[in-house]
Amino acid sequence: MSDTTDTTASDTGKRDTGSGLAVVSKAVAHDSAVKHVTGTAAYVDDIREPAGTLHVAPGYANIAAGRITTLDLAGVLRAPGVVRVLTADDVVAVNDVSPKEAGDEPLLAAEQVTFHGQVVFAVVAETRDEALRAVRKARIGHAPSMPVIDVDDALAGDAKVLPDYVFERGELDSEMKRVPRHLKGEVRVGGQEHFYLEGQVALAVPGEQGEMLVYSSTQHPSEVQEVVARVLGLQAKDVVVETRRMGGGFGGKESQATQWAALAALAATRTGRPCKVRLDRDDDMIMTGKRHDFRIDYEIGCSRTGVLRTVQASLAARCGHSEDLSLGVVDRAMFHADNAYYYPVVKITSQRLRTNTVSNTAFRGFGGPQGMMLPERIMDHIAFETGQDPLDIRKQNLYGDVGRDRTPYGMRVDDNILPELVEQLETTSDYRARRAEIDAFNASSPILKKGLALTPVKFGISFTLIHLNQAGALVHLYRDGSIRLNHGGTEMGQGLFVKVAQVVAEEFGADLDQVRITATSTDKVPNTSPTAASAGTDLNAQAALIACRAIKDRLYAFIKERWQVDREQVVFRDNQVLVGNQTMSLGELATAAYVDRVSLTATGFYKTPDITWDREKVAGQPFFYFAYGAACSEVIVDTMTGEMRVTRVDILHDVGRSINPAIDIGQIEGGFVQGMGWLTAEELVWDSAGRLMTHAPSTYKIPTASDVPADFRIELFESGGNRADSIYRSKAVGEPPLMLALSVFSAIVNAIVSLKPAVMPRLDAPATPEAIMRAIRATGGR
Repeated sequence: MSDTTDTTASDTGKRDTGSGLAVVSKAVAHDSAVKHVTGTAAYVDDIREPAGTLHVAPGYANIAAGRITTLDLAGVLRAPGVVRVLTADDVVAVNDVSPKEAGDEPLLAAEQVTFHGQVVFAVVAETRDEALRAVRKARIGHAPSMPVIDVDDALAGDAKVLPDYVFERGELDSEMKRVPRHLKGEVRVGGQEHFYLEGQVALAVPGEQGEMLVYSSTQHPSEVQEVVARVLGLQAKDVVVETRRMGGGFGGKESQATQWAALAALAATRTGRPCKVRLDRDDDMIMTGKRHDFRIDYEIGCSRTGVLRTVQASLAARCGHSEDLSLGVVDRAMFHADNAYYYPVVKITSQRLRTNTVSNTAFRGFGGPQGMMLPERIMDHIAFETGQDPLDIRKQNLYGDVGRDRTPYGMRVDDNILPELVEQLETTSDYRARRAEIDAFNASSPILKKGLALTPVKFGISFTLIHLNQAGALVHLYRDGSIRLNHGGTEMGQGLFVKVAQVVAEEFGADLDQVRITATSTDKVPNTSPTAASAGTDLNAQAALIACRAIKDRLYAFIKERWQVDREQVVFRDNQVLVGNQTMSLGELATAAYVDRVSLTATGFYKTPDITWDREKVAGQPFFYFAYGAACSEVIVDTMTGEMRVTRVDILHDVGRSINPAIDIGQIEGGFVQGMGWLTAEELVWDSAGRLMTHAPSTYKIPTASDVPADFRIELFESGGNRADSIYRSKAVGEPPLMLALSVFSAIVNAIVSLKPAVMPRLDAPATPEAIMRAIRATGGR
């Protein structure tokens, strides 16, 4: 039996967070890197299928809103290979796969259709091809109604999934009357398809006495377990969910993976055979949620020199047909609607709008990127209206000392390193000289225009749903000195597993190859949180460290009893254990402890300390710390066609004391490019009937290798480490770099402004060539 240790960061003891580390802080390759590039990494679809495995394909009605009048599946049942067809009547218990048991997301729609692509039936067949072909034979009668498609439709009809929410400080109306300069504006921020390389997939294998084993490509195995149990009328103990790795997630497999796992499990229950669901790319894009798109309206007041005095803004988000995670996503947009800037008097209102489109969901940044568009737009607007350099406006509005250090939600920014970081990047990117060169170029170039922007990022780290800030881990030390590691985090290519393994290897003084990483499974570590909010390493590495220390505490006690050596005289390093004046291998110590009947297995539990949030009172400290960064981007725009190219990017990003610099730099590169795609190329288009028109790579354009800037410079900021007691004083790096790409958008705006200075262009995101041309024409530049 393993012991469980429950602690918080303040209990984790002293550790060397500087020099002398053997494994932590080293640039180690991703644990699956070779497997990734050789095609040998096993994903759910690569698992050897059990004998008799059936395949499931979903079917839907060709409307976005309305009532199903008839469902004729006779032709489907007669199709070759079909074993069964599932409808809402086949659901064993509760026909709901919503993450909060809201009852607004049926596994299989029964009478009402609320978005185009909503699953009405599912075909279970001997092969995937037979299932897909049989789906087309369904005949669905329907009485369509007028769908609500976009934000403007929903605002006009006051259609909402949740009540409005407000952050407010100060007397806005009276202060607005006193400020010398007022500015108003609006910007539309588009959504984004996750476009993970591995689509939604699940394999369900029925066991004895109603048990169900589900292999799922999910960021949240515990939620899949809960939802599968809900649909099948089981308890959590009867369902095991396992995830070894995902081929990308980006938030799209946090809540959205549950439906496909539940559908596979329902088919397995009804047929008694293993069943697999794997969506093809078109169905995946049609049936699963995206990043929320926003309409942002603002009115600000500032001094004559551009220092903000008042900010009033409305964030209206298209949430889709159901709630899903929209409460938290839009809240986080509000939490980051200040980005790095102090708002003395502020009112930020959010609206969560219901539309007849697929329910939007988590996406890297979880609303933060959309929220940050507001302040960066404001900074540019002030700069162009006042004729100042946008960087100067940004610098004078940054958070500062006491009196300028409170966010709109009341939290103090007491770890602010942005003034120093921005100053350093301004120097290393040669911003001022390049600005002068670009101004000269634009003055002499009538068609091609260059733009330059340096924008900061301040991103809060923690789940704002406070109870999610917890993690568990399970560690076994074997008699040969090898170690087996399991924890509640999931690997989606971001390098979480290797970082946690580095922490475990460091703690035991072992080589990294002595640590075996194992698949996340609900029967090993229960009640886990999703791997999201950039908190995967912060939470799971701490839990693993605590488990390691529980085992070491027993070993110290054993050493004291056997050799009368105090723990201060024991050192674990180089796969050896120095016990006073003698040396033994870790395996020899483990064997001796085993013979003395000492437990060599432990669970660790960690909960993030010092965080609170009362949503009703708009009070607390929702974040453990902030991650900071800045990017300087240069673009060139063809004002005759709207085509744009990013020519150079300089990034300086704060990761505290990096656990693995190679992984962290990779995350910065990938996050930036993904953000660049969101802001410049990835456009989601629905027709007037509510059908997604951009549901394949032929019509939806993600960045390619040729879009990566040829001159791409990334440096890690030497900060001395996180001020918060995070794992080895490191900082999260999964989401913050995506928002560095706002510098690209601002650089495009800067290029357009050169056509007609002092006029703020009406440029919406994504800044596709068409959008750039619209902005140019609207300003009278062409």
